[in-house]
Amino acid sequence: MAAATPPLIPADVRSRLRSLRLWPQRASGSRGIGAHASRSRGAGLEFAQYRAYEPGDELRQIDWKLYARSDRFFVRESERESPVTVWLLLDCSASMGQADRARPDWQRLDAAKALLACVAELALQQGDAFGLIALGGDGVQLLPAGNGLHQRDRLHLQLHALKAAGQWPPQQKLSPLWERIASNDLVVMIGDGFDAAGVELAERLAKAGRDVVHLQLLTVEERDFPFRDGHRFRDPETDDELLSDGVAVRADYLARFKQAQRVLDARLQAAGIRHDTGYLDEAIDAPLQRLFGRRAGSGA
Repeated sequence: MAAATPPLIPADVRSRLRSLRLWPQRASGSRGIGAHASRSRGAGLEFAQYRAYEPGDELRQIDWKLYARSDRFFVRESERESPVTVWLLLDCSASMGQADRARPDWQRLDAAKALLACVAELALQQGDAFGLIALGGDGVQLLPAGNGLHQRDRLHLQLHALKAAGQWPPQQKLSPLWERIASNDLVVMIGDGFDAAGVELAERLAKAGRDVVHLQLLTVEERDFPFRDGHRFRDPETDDELLSDGVAVRADYLARFKQAQRVLDARLQAAGIRHDTGYLDEAIDAPLQRLFGRRAGSGA
């Protein structure tokens, strides 16, 4: 009997997602009130219902008059105005197959799949539509946007089937993005941030009115460069190799790495793109907690 496919979202991560909300900044900025324009429940415009207080809820949402009558904490939820479509844009090029020597069974792509499943879970709990566009050696793979539990099941099946291969698709193959992603849609891009064409695509989407979030995933070895002896470094997309002494080049590598990260951060910030970098030794949802946690969302 074949082993069961492990869930994309561990139970402890799923429980933490309940305190997060997706905050599309373009919709929020244009309306001035509310987290985003959606028919989901949250801190919006028109009162919809009460629910029990959960850790992470803002104190200003508690109905203190109801607490005085019931001696229990309840939060006022509201309905937001119109739906948001969340597009999950995944880099499936060969470099996403990298893993750390300490954990060879946990590829960058595995973490990206789990992170995208978390984003879809947030969209699901808010009542928003979500779809997937995977970019890699097979060109563009599309899951049209949809709502509900069946859409989540379809997404998980497609994510499980994806493999890291090839290079970023050429420009002429990217037309499905512009055919599907409408103005003011929320685009969550996940990749290693090393493909110049990927960063350019994020900038073009943002310039065209799409609300873009860029999540970069890096290995621990890329961050810490722990190599202490002769090592053969190979580019998984071009097969170019470099034989070098880890100790001799470590300081220069780390300086170049930090500078490249500063340049990427500044470039995305200039385009109005929210950005966070996660690493393979972090909790899956760490980038989402930093970007969409209560304090981040409220500007506190």
